[in-house]
Formats: sequence, C-alpha cells, structure tokens
Amino acid sequence: MADRVYEALKDDIFEFRLIPGDKFSEGDVGTRLNASRTPVREALYRLQREGYVEVLFRSGWQVKPFDFRQVEELYDLRITLERAAMHKICGLDEEPPAIRTLTAIWNPDHPSERAVGSTARALDESFHCDLVAAAGNREMTRIHREITDRLRIIRRLDFSREDRVEATYVEHAQILEALRAGHAQDAAERLTRHIRASQAAVREITIERIREAAEAHRRGQEIAQESP
Repeated sequence: MADRVYEALKDDIFEFRLIPGDKFSEGDVGTRLNASRTPVREALYRLQREGYVEVLFRSGWQVKPFDFRQVEELYDLRITLERAAMHKICGLDEEPPAIRTLTAIWNPDHPSERAVGSTARALDESFHCDLVAAAGNREMTRIHREITDRLRIIRRLDFSREDRVEATYVEHAQILEALRAGHAQDAAERLTRHIRASQAAVREITIERIREAAEAHRRGQEIAQESP
C-alpha cells in the first residue's frame, strides 16, 4: 500500500496535479487514495528523502518549491556523467546495440514520423539514459537515472516548446553520428551544447508557467475523458 501511495503521489507531481508550493495533509491523501495513515506517512517520508516534498511545522505537507540552484547543479552533474559516457562508448571494442536502436529512432525517414507530446518527452529521456547505460558502468547508470528522475518535472516544461522538439531531433542525430564515427570529443561537445540549451530554457521557467502547464494538462485530461 505504501508503494502504491508513493507511486500515485509521484505521478501527481510529474503530471502537475500537484505543483511546487501546493500544501496538503496526510488525511487528504488517505481519503483520496483510500489508504490508512501509516502507508501514507511512509510514502511521504520516502518522497521527502528524495526531495519531492517537505513537512511543514504543524501544517501538513508541501510539494517542495523548485530550488533553481540545485537544478543548475544537477544539470552540471548530468553533463559530467554523459560526457564520460561518450568517451567510454567510443573506447568499447564493439558498438553497443543501443546506439543502432537510437540512431533509427532519431533519424526518421520523414519529419512526419517524429514523435510529439508525451511520447517525444519519453523518447528524449530514454535517449540520454540509454546512452549512459550503453557505456557499461552500472553505478554511473544508477546515479544518472536518479538525476533524470529529479529533473523530470522541469525538463518536461522545456520540452513543451515546438522549437526545442525540432532542435532535439537534429542534435540527437548529430551526437549519434559523432559517436558512430568514434569521435568521442566531438560527441561530448555536441552533447554538452545540447544539454546547456535545455538548461538555458529552464532558467526562464516561472511558477506562472508551471501553473499554466498544470491547467493545460487538466483541460486536456477533461477533454480526453469526455471524448467517446
């Protein structure tokens, strides 16, 4: 039950049903998810340890407001890990199968075959995670996935822009081309510029934009539910 509550709350945060700064009580969560206080509290403490929520003195819980300094630091760490992965991949005796798979995804035969919306966001996240995993270092992969998890909320706001989707296809294809040619430094530099562009877009994010995204997501769900 605690796992179910944990996953439900995390999904609420990722899908903007709960946004940074929102306050709620353990009773609210229990009633909504039909769970008793013990598993709710266990799930909330787990989310607190992971940095998603914080307990408020005598007033329940709150979705943790964005710490933009921490976001900057997570981006820097992500770049360090992914650059290292580029060099490791180019040093392997054989090209990892994941590289061929990613090349097929990010080099569609026609622009109409490109993914959009949530599918594009998921593919973008998988691209970076799969690249690091292809390097073959399990601890590097684990840490990178934790960073990815922490940045998912804010990255999805960046990826809502059409120009960023277009740029992502072009830049991913260029990174893969450099990797397949064995040009580790070129791949690392291209990947760094790609992530820095996303990081720069993130700096423009405000709580108003987050609320707009939450409202747009809510309206989209209502329309989907009303459709036959």
